[in-house]
Amino acid sequence: MLKKLLEIFQNLPKQHRWIIIASSCFLLLLLILPASEEHYDTKNVQIGQRIQLALPEDIVPSGLAPKQSALPQRSIANANNEVPTVQLPSLAKSHSTQQDGSLAIGKLQRKAKISDSLAELANLSWQTVKVRSGDSLALILKRLGFSAQTTYAVSTAKGKDVKLLKRLNVGDKLRVASNDAQQLAALEYPISRTDTLFINLVGDSYQSHRESKEVEIRESFSYGTINSSFWNAGLHAGLNDNQIINFANIFGWDIDFALDIREGDSFHITYEKKYVEGEYIGTGHILAAEITNQGEVFQAIRFTDDEYYSPDGRSMRKAFLRAPVNFKYISSSFKRNRRHPVTKRVQSHNGIDYAAKKGTPVVAAGNGKVTRAGYSKYNGYYVFIQHGNGIVTKYLHFYKRAAVKKGQKVKQGQVIGYVGATGLAAGPHLHYEFLLHGVHRNPRTVKLPDARPIAKKYKAKFTLLAVERLAALSGAKNALLSTQASDIAPND
Repeated sequence: MLKKLLEIFQNLPKQHRWIIIASSCFLLLLLILPASEEHYDTKNVQIGQRIQLALPEDIVPSGLAPKQSALPQRSIANANNEVPTVQLPSLAKSHSTQQDGSLAIGKLQRKAKISDSLAELANLSWQTVKVRSGDSLALILKRLGFSAQTTYAVSTAKGKDVKLLKRLNVGDKLRVASNDAQQLAALEYPISRTDTLFINLVGDSYQSHRESKEVEIRESFSYGTINSSFWNAGLHAGLNDNQIINFANIFGWDIDFALDIREGDSFHITYEKKYVEGEYIGTGHILAAEITNQGEVFQAIRFTDDEYYSPDGRSMRKAFLRAPVNFKYISSSFKRNRRHPVTKRVQSHNGIDYAAKKGTPVVAAGNGKVTRAGYSKYNGYYVFIQHGNGIVTKYLHFYKRAAVKKGQKVKQGQVIGYVGATGLAAGPHLHYEFLLHGVHRNPRTVKLPDARPIAKKYKAKFTLLAVERLAALSGAKNALLSTQASDIAPND
């Protein structure tokens, strides 16, 4: 029985648990506090004699207590068979007020409600159900035997987070409790490893609230040396897919991870690990990162604005993406003289052809305004974007354009079309051109303008953070080198 009560207590909302703990502490204090200093001489007490005792004021409210005791007088025979009549004292002192009595009744009522809640919780019957394909809250509750009225009442419970019940995912688990009257009394929906939605029957209606567990952040360090590819090196270093992608995105404006990586390049990274109640739940942000590419060292530090900067405060995010599509390989480079694969004529190739699967999204390389968007015999479906500082980018041979049109402003990374082979094209690819003041430049080698550096008012704060992050990164590297040196040192 005790084990069941403990389990029920642990499943209560945090607010209810605190109320119970506070009430228990209050009752414990009442038990251990000393009684009133008043005492009575028991030596001269005779058998049958009545003794006047002062009762606590909050038992009976003063407003309800009569001036004389409302209890009947009782006669007790003494040793001489006399029958003295003693009147009980009034249960309330003369200076007590009606307000004191109301407060006392309120305390007793609150204690009674807590006792009733505990008794009710002890009688709840819990079921755990797993969300199936095609399930909704209505279908789940119907399977458990609840009516449509109950489903409506739960789905419209008070609280802003109840709408999360409309976003159930396959595999999610719900805990549902019913009371003795076979009513749905409680529902728990773990939204994530840290957050849980609680819905409880309070009186005749349902109320919802969301509770979040505290997340503990610990810093961790990883490193790797590239032998075949950066992806394989990242996996070997213990990084997950998202971390590898995020790392590449940080340095993606300086390094082409498809073409620039060489065997022997290395990287180091400090990042967050998340724990809830001592249990590891996943990784967080990359805090600092370093990569050595073909002998050149690149470093990045994350600041409080969620952006990454070089140690001197320059943004790692350039104003333009080096490649606006996730490509398999470059099918044709920037050349002044190239034999066209379709026309067989030798002519200038003023852009880069990125071969990719049909339908691969193509994004805007930078913020700008669409100057042309349409279809032509040679370009197929295309989009031209005008950027600042006299820069124009062109995207040709789309399978289809996204919902962009002439005159529309677009953001860097916004999808503008999908890889195809329309127009004069031999196969699915994106033809990408970069023009500066009307002159074609090689998109892979042109110097890209930097984004805004860190704001001056934050520069001092960032400099301190950068020193701290790089020191931690350097310390981890030195510790690693020391460990490796000790492992290969010869035995005496």
